[in-house]
Amino acid sequence: MKIFNSRSSTLAKIFLLLFATNIIILNWEDISWFFNRNYAIKGIESIVREKEEIIYYDKENGIEINAIEIIAPLIIPDNDSDGAIYDALKRGVSHFPGSSLPGEGGQVIILGHSAPPGWPNIDYDWVFSKAETLKPGDEIKIYFDSRLYTYEITDSVILEVGQDVPKYDSGEEEIILLSCWPPGKNIKRLGVRGVLK
Repeated sequence: MKIFNSRSSTLAKIFLLLFATNIIILNWEDISWFFNRNYAIKGIESIVREKEEIIYYDKENGIEINAIEIIAPLIIPDNDSDGAIYDALKRGVSHFPGSSLPGEGGQVIILGHSAPPGWPNIDYDWVFSKAETLKPGDEIKIYFDSRLYTYEITDSVILEVGQDVPKYDSGEEEIILLSCWPPGKNIKRLGVRGVLK
């Protein structure tokens, strides 16, 4: 006795075809690269490479700069008000609201206080006091959301108070450490730039 006759077999094939078509249509944004031969291989390689390379760290958000012996918490302010940023700066270095977060691409801006020589180490007022001694090739390590982002310093710039941080349009994720300059004076700003390694 046949369980399926030719009519029910045809209906089953049509159902499977419609089901597969709906799955493809509903997930097109996620799988469209698969149907382009040029991108399919790259897409598969990037998925495999990404899974192999992701390392998670059991660390709080923070910054480490070995060249100037800095380890400090990285604080993400609750909002972009001056009060929220100043509160963040008392507890470590502050992400500048409106700039990219590590891993998003674009420009990550990190704010930190600087203090004159001999200033007591209180409330992270001193954290970027030696930032002007950083040189190309030195590394900035950012721990964010259990991931490590390592930036290599390329250059630095002195800015006027209120001057916009320059955009470099290099296509690379970059970081700018921003602090008062000279240390402890609110005369100008020092920007130290690095690119993601």
